[in-house]
Amino acid sequence: MSGYRRIMLALDLTQESNQVAQRAMSLARHFDAELHMVHVIEPLSLAYGGDIPMDLSSVQEQIHEQAKSHLAEFAKKLGIPEDRQYLIFGRPESEIHRIAEAKEADVIVVGSHGRHGLALLLGSTANGVLHGAKCDVLAVRVGSEEGTEA
Repeated sequence: MSGYRRIMLALDLTQESNQVAQRAMSLARHFDAELHMVHVIEPLSLAYGGDIPMDLSSVQEQIHEQAKSHLAEFAKKLGIPEDRQYLIFGRPESEIHRIAEAKEADVIVVGSHGRHGLALLLGSTANGVLHGAKCDVLAVRVGSEEGTEA
């Protein structure tokens, strides 16, 4: 393996994103690779099945502005330039695949809660990313004692 040239860090911008980001930063340093980051906002109509009989555009706009601010703040801490930050609306799994392919990422780094049983069958973003990616995927275990190691 010649190493990774471009790493796509997929974040949900929760507190656990720090663990995932640290692992991606370690990879980027080790391979002297470009680090890109993406956050996907799932439209409320997708999250709630489109059955809500009200206009959610103002709520969606607030979510977008908050995510934009959090993403910029997170990227600043990691030293990721603005042209490598992506804030996208859509289904997380498909949009992460799309941006990773467009930016020719060699690996996608995503957090995983290590779900089992029914929770795994119902799916998670990490599982969806893993099963549709055209590049390597590193699922970083978060939310447990094992995931706190750097």
